[in-house]
Amino acid sequence: MFIIAIGDIHVPHRSHGIPPEFKKLLVPEKIQHILSTGNLVSKEIHDYFKVLTCDVHIVKGDLDENTSYPDTKVVNIGQFKFGLCHGHQIVPWGDKSSLAALQRQLDVDVLITGHTHKLEVFEANGKLFVNPGSATGAFSNISNDVIPSFVLMDVQSNNITVYIYKLIDGQVKVEKIDHVKQQ
Repeated sequence: MFIIAIGDIHVPHRSHGIPPEFKKLLVPEKIQHILSTGNLVSKEIHDYFKVLTCDVHIVKGDLDENTSYPDTKVVNIGQFKFGLCHGHQIVPWGDKSSLAALQRQLDVDVLITGHTHKLEVFEANGKLFVNPGSATGAFSNISNDVIPSFVLMDVQSNNITVYIYKLIDGQVKVEKIDHVKQQ
């Protein structure tokens, strides 16, 4: 089953929208779940996600207009527990030790966070950590040089194949990482 990890969209304040090169890849009925790290900012992006799939999970970013999103969320998909958090609560932002502490607190196999707008996927202590970056390439407080990105995860039994999508010079580049759940 296919899961999109996406966030830090910032429409309309820092971006006009998800790049068309990404939109043509995000096809309704092909994606089963969307896990968003927040900072969609506008309802327009939430509605767009609902067109792609009915199973949309969003946590609250520090700039989201919708304040009803939770700060953290745990979602069970297949044999995996996914944890979601925007990431502005993690100090220092993106710090691997702080991320590991949140992963243990939420007791999840996969932790998805954002806020830094910097794409990062790594494994630590048998767990998977995903920061999908900013799907629009919106600037952040850390950097103006943000590469638009998102992550697709294909979950099969106790395996996740992670596809990392980056938009570089108008071309979509894809990298692949395999993660196997430790028993």
